Amino acid sequence: MKPEVKNWFEKAKYDLKVAEYNLKGEMLDVAAFYSQQAAEKALKALHIARFGALWRVHDLVELARKLNAPPEVVELCAQVNPAYTATRYPDVGDIYEREEVEAILDGSRKVVKWIEGELSS
Repeated sequence: MKPEVKNWFEKAKYDLKVAEYNLKGEMLDVAAFYSQQAAEKALKALHIARFGALWRVHDLVELARKLNAPPEVVELCAQVNPAYTATRYPDVGDIYEREEVEAILDGSRKVVKWIEGELSS
């Protein structure tokens, strides 16, 4: 695995840990944000592996489609995607319900796991 791909993917896995830690601490907005970041960084790692370049876009669905991800992965990305703005901008929306954040984190875990399989094949 190229060092740049490894760096992006390792950071994605770290962000998942940060999300899990913050969920336990009831910092729900932070947990949701880092969940989204984990999926984004993992997708970018796969993009670098396949295309040799970083694509500077934050839309998880666009990234997943460009990577020809299976429909279930694209759907997970669509569920995680809103956390990017909703957790950062108070006028966009709030993600503070624990169940919703747990679902976002679970979706991100599944995206990262799919990417891990793609990177190891």
